[in-house]
Amino acid sequence: MAGHSKWANIQHRKGRQDEKRGKVWTRVIREIMVAARQGGGDLNANPRLRLAVDKAKAANMPADTIKRNIDKATGNLEGVNYEEIRYEGYGIGGAAIIVDTMTDNKVRTVAEVRHIFSKYGGNMGTEGSVAFQFKHCGQLILAPGTSEDQVMEVALEAGADDVIADDEGAIEVLTAPAAFEPVKHALEAKGLKPEIAEVTWRPENTIGLAGEEGARMQKLLDMLEDLDDVQDVFHNAEMSE
Repeated sequence: MAGHSKWANIQHRKGRQDEKRGKVWTRVIREIMVAARQGGGDLNANPRLRLAVDKAKAANMPADTIKRNIDKATGNLEGVNYEEIRYEGYGIGGAAIIVDTMTDNKVRTVAEVRHIFSKYGGNMGTEGSVAFQFKHCGQLILAPGTSEDQVMEVALEAGADDVIADDEGAIEVLTAPAAFEPVKHALEAKGLKPEIAEVTWRPENTIGLAGEEGARMQKLLDMLEDLDDVQDVFHNAEMSE
């Protein structure tokens, strides 16, 4: 199936994430601890923990650091308890934003998130105010030049919901959250390595923002992502240069 061009936006986002590698370990450690606390420390029985550990390994986190944080979360070592809180709001041009946080002080976190929304031209909404505009799903994106026919055959056989090629030839594979790992492993087994592979909140529709509006939206997103307690920021804006 054909889709609009998202490759430039994807590369832009990936580049910004690479610039912020200093925060990656902090965020991954929190994810490991929450996943282990909720689902136990057994990787074989805890898909969320497996995904967090995969992220940690991709960020070159040492195995003993990973184990130590799993032990903290499961009670084998003393550690901090983090709480997951999701905030929703609107950005420039009415673009929808979801902010996922992990915090040991929710009073501090909500104040910081609200301040950023207000200062940079957004509006914090109530629970459920924008979440309906997103779908919780697995998303795997392969670079232009990859064989769409091969991706489609492998992905659909492994349980993917849809395969979408954009105008630049990038291929997006969508799965149910539970099917993400089997589909990812099936693609990699055939030498089809995604550039991006994550369980995410994918917007059902996007809002195009250009020029000053796009720059203001990017600033708002950057400031939210820079908050220490923020794990992920999802939005439905497509910024053009």
